[in-house]
Amino acid sequence: MTRWGMVIDLDRCTGCGACVVACRQENNVPVASEDDYYKGRNLDWIQLARHVDGEYPNTQVRQYPFLCMQCDDPPCIKVCPVGATYRDEEGIVGQIYYRCIGCRYCTSACPYSVKVFNWKKPTWPDGTDRRQNPDVSIRSVGIVEKCTFCHHRRQRAKEVARAEGRELNPSDYVPACAEICPAGAMVFGDLDDKGSDVHRLAEDPRALRMMEELGTKPKVIYLKRVAEAKK
Repeated sequence: MTRWGMVIDLDRCTGCGACVVACRQENNVPVASEDDYYKGRNLDWIQLARHVDGEYPNTQVRQYPFLCMQCDDPPCIKVCPVGATYRDEEGIVGQIYYRCIGCRYCTSACPYSVKVFNWKKPTWPDGTDRRQNPDVSIRSVGIVEKCTFCHHRRQRAKEVARAEGRELNPSDYVPACAEICPAGAMVFGDLDDKGSDVHRLAEDPRALRMMEELGTKPKVIYLKRVAEAKK
């Protein structure tokens, strides 16, 4: 069985934010107003987390993508009273938007704080609504949203493979963030496929899983910077 995951190489990542923009465009994520942003109501499914090393004036600041960890043992699905969030047979933690009642138990249970609540009816500047992706639903106000590894792309790839009478090739399915990354820092694929790049990188000595001690078994894995790994 396929188990989709991602490896992010922090030595390659430049913090450019291309993944954030690609995710927003691919998944019809509206842009929050300035007021909502400063209230902490930004809707981006990928955040650029900031890490500061050292003390002023000898400091070094870097940014890196932070998204749903697609845990193999996700605490969020255990607390949802209506089954609006779930883990499918290929390891992706999804959201069923029409089931969500907005109680936000899942956002409290998630130790990574990567789920966002849609406080307002989504709106777009005039004309930009014509750029919306027809494969992704527009979420209503009052529900929880999150990264789903662009699972609509997986469905589309499966339908194409079925029409062509063949099995799905893992390279047929790539999330928008990994596809757009100009530095090639985000590698996506089947973690259980020992011949895949993502499996090889996940076994690298530099591999790091965020808050692994919590037992959530995240499938988004980071590679430490080479300089840090040597310390």
